[in-house]
Amino acid sequence: MLNGKKLIFAAGGTGGHINPALAVAGEVRRKYPDVQILFIGTAEKMEARLVPAAGFDFKTIQISGFNRVLNLNGIKQNIKTLSHLLKSASQAKKIIKDFDPDVVIGFGGYVSGPVVRVAAKLGIPTAIHEQNAFPGVTNKALAKMVDAVMLTAEQAKQYMQPKNPAIVTGLPIRGELLEADRDVARAELGLDEKPLILSMGGSLGARAINEAMLEVIANRWQGNNCWFMHATGKDCKDFPERLSEKGVDTENKHIIIRDYIDDMARCLAAADLVVCRAGASSLSEFQAMGKPSILIPYPFATENHQFHNAKALSDKGAAIVIEEKDLTPALLMQHIDTLLESPGRLGEMGKAAKAMAVTDAQQRIVEVLCKIVRK
Repeated sequence: MLNGKKLIFAAGGTGGHINPALAVAGEVRRKYPDVQILFIGTAEKMEARLVPAAGFDFKTIQISGFNRVLNLNGIKQNIKTLSHLLKSASQAKKIIKDFDPDVVIGFGGYVSGPVVRVAAKLGIPTAIHEQNAFPGVTNKALAKMVDAVMLTAEQAKQYMQPKNPAIVTGLPIRGELLEADRDVARAELGLDEKPLILSMGGSLGARAINEAMLEVIANRWQGNNCWFMHATGKDCKDFPERLSEKGVDTENKHIIIRDYIDDMARCLAAADLVVCRAGASSLSEFQAMGKPSILIPYPFATENHQFHNAKALSDKGAAIVIEEKDLTPALLMQHIDTLLESPGRLGEMGKAAKAMAVTDAQQRIVEVLCKIVRK
């Protein structure tokens, strides 16, 4: 039990690390109102905004990642990272000793490494959660010293050598996604019975996906046999203008272009096919909502983990994977056309995705923390 206990969450860098940690922290606070929770992150990344906004206490350490591109800027960043590494352990140690937690859990990002490592050396119960099917270097190292290793995907087990057997918990999913209704969502978006293709590349966008979808929409919009909703990201403001240059009527009601999708639960619920990257959080959402997908993994992700995430779905028949090096508008159009002409296959892919879903990940993770917490 966690009544009256103190917990430290270490997570940072991206929403894929922070949002699951916040979901679990929220579940802990709901079940055990007297628990004390402290987040540790960095001052520069999005955790500095998201964590306080969620109502949790927040402390920072200085930490950054190594640049694998060894040009002048990369070398400068790596020197800076080495300096941060020397400071981060002592900063983490002071925070941990001052707070005196009963358990420390890392959800990924550079900040997790020094925080969890220091806590383990101090004899504090520790746990990590790995979001990806192919674990990162830091979590593979931490797995050998922590009390509990939790995984999103079964496939990750083969790459880790934990002190104790790893536990598959799944990845926490936002409640509004689980509660979203397809018919209600489509009515709110003004859609008819034609299928909706939802495509996106993340908050900043993905150039390769933008370029491919530009051609797909330009070549298929006049048929009006489907809806297109495409999120360009903040760095591609000229997408509608480029569509117009290709002769596309951007006022056509079947084409919806946005910078960013801030109502993901509604849009995902309404979608019949999703085209996007292969981040762990996104894929867990597709699984929970039973959505077939065409996945184009980001090729420069650490350890190429997005490819392994995508392959976990394609191996189960839930997705089609196109590596970016192979991506062409013609190939993407071919896959989209084939799926739209085969609603039965779309349905089977959706069922396969749903079968992979874990919708009680928060509860599973809290149960693990209860088992390892300092008595």
